[in-house]
Amino acid sequence: MTTELSSFYPVIATGDVAGARDFYVRHFGFEVTFEADWYVSLRRPDAPHYELALLDHSHPTLPEGHRAPCRGGLLLNFEVTDADAEYDRLVTKAGLSELLPLRTEDFGQRHFIVAAPDGVLIDVITPVPATEEYAAQYAAGHAPNSRWD
Repeated sequence: MTTELSSFYPVIATGDVAGARDFYVRHFGFEVTFEADWYVSLRRPDAPHYELALLDHSHPTLPEGHRAPCRGGLLLNFEVTDADAEYDRLVTKAGLSELLPLRTEDFGQRHFIVAAPDGVLIDVITPVPATEEYAAQYAAGHAPNSRWD
């Protein structure tokens, strides 16, 4: 039997804690709940169960051999109600670099990808109906459009 989970959130090891904090606060609506020069806790005020933490990659709480900033290999998905509006806000107006253009995928997403500080990828997604081929691969009640039914 497993212990009851009381919280779960990603912690990003970064070389620029303040820059990463500013990025998530400015572009994704997080607020700071704790701040030290080496660690910042963030949460969404409209959804306090959505949390994110930032940790200085050189801090001794990380084991030896793992004290490096996160680069590549980490993709954070932000599901939103309107990927097109977020694209306009983040890429067109705020000037974030588009790494993957806004597009609709057969597997049930309309999305685009930008990068956060230290190269963490941010995939901004709106679930859309999947094509028949992909819809058949989802478990019952879990196809992208079933969340909104």
